Amino acid sequence: MNLFGSMPPEWAHVLFVLFLSFLIGLEREERKDRDGHYSFGGVRTFPLIGLIGYSMSELSGGDLLPQAIGFAVVGGFLMISYWHKLTTSSSSGVTSEMSGLATYLVGAFVYHEMFWIATALTVSSLLLLELKEGLESLAKRIESTDILTFAKFLFLSAVILPLLPDVPYTPFQINPFKTWVVVVAVSGVSYGSYVLQRLTREKGSVILAALLGGAYSSTVATVALARRSKDQEQPHLFSGGMLIASGVMYLRLAVLLALFNQALMEKLAIPFVVLAIIAMAAGWIWSRRSDAIALKAGQAVEPKNPLEIRAALFFALLFVGMLVATHLAVTYLGRSGVYTLAAIMGVTDVDPFIMGLTQSAPLMTPLHVASDGILIAAASNNVIKGIYAYALSSRKTGVQSLVLLLGLAVLGLLPLLW
Repeated sequence: MNLFGSMPPEWAHVLFVLFLSFLIGLEREERKDRDGHYSFGGVRTFPLIGLIGYSMSELSGGDLLPQAIGFAVVGGFLMISYWHKLTTSSSSGVTSEMSGLATYLVGAFVYHEMFWIATALTVSSLLLLELKEGLESLAKRIESTDILTFAKFLFLSAVILPLLPDVPYTPFQINPFKTWVVVVAVSGVSYGSYVLQRLTREKGSVILAALLGGAYSSTVATVALARRSKDQEQPHLFSGGMLIASGVMYLRLAVLLALFNQALMEKLAIPFVVLAIIAMAAGWIWSRRSDAIALKAGQAVEPKNPLEIRAALFFALLFVGMLVATHLAVTYLGRSGVYTLAAIMGVTDVDPFIMGLTQSAPLMTPLHVASDGILIAAASNNVIKGIYAYALSSRKTGVQSLVLLLGLAVLGLLPLLW
């Protein structure tokens, strides 16, 4: 005799509700025993709430109004429990009561055969309940500026981007949506580096600062390391760190090219990866020379928030400007005009110029001209970083950094020969 075959199909739903709600009740029971004060519910109450949620859905045939009334009734009982807690103990947390409401919803979701949502709700509830100490500790470590920075990133990527039209305008083929995608991508890379720097700021060293800073902005990293070198006579360590930051720059550019222009990535991937490996390996070896000692705690550079809205808008304007300037240079000045523009842009920020080339090649800018322009811009940027390092560092660090970065700039131009 097949026992399960003689049972109605809803039996599996009931067992699933009991299983999920029992897990929540078990966690609450353990927490109640651990805390030693009044807390609502446990291994019996929560399964009953889950069954009530499923039963209300079953009896109403899935109609939303009776399920909502059942939810309100359960919420009323939970409110009485919370009032009792306030009058009898010093604890004022409402976590258990909210868990009861979530358990009711688990039963309703199972009835509607939304098993994935019911399971996800249960697992999420268990994680939030069980990781109380860790989450509270994390909340104390996170500053309000970090929350604001993440909100800005969401605003740039999830609010503004979907509103922009994906249509090219003007003879320069300026696409607002693609323009903002570039802004979001560059901001995302910078934001990722910013978060890592924030997490490691108390453990940071020159090499770690160079690696993370290079992913954000190798120019900013170079200036920061140059200024720090004045307080410590460790020329090999700091000059090697600046070279590492510039090596990471080539990896960052390779990632951006891969995202926005596969043809350019295929032409420049090998040179960029080779240059990155050479710069990072040479920088690390150079930094390991005799004067490379560990930094004292508390000397890590405080990273600057990269997601200012005005900075994002300014980058977008620069990107559009470089797109127009590159098109005009190709049209009226030819290849030499693009190369001159590349050398000039290397003095400031190469990202808007390079991202402009990813959008204009090969339709408006020949592919080989665009790839050569990117190499020239990156080399020019290494030269200016060498000048910054020489001007802002201690004398020995400045000389070593200038020589190393000029050498990297020359290496960066070698791919032009073939």
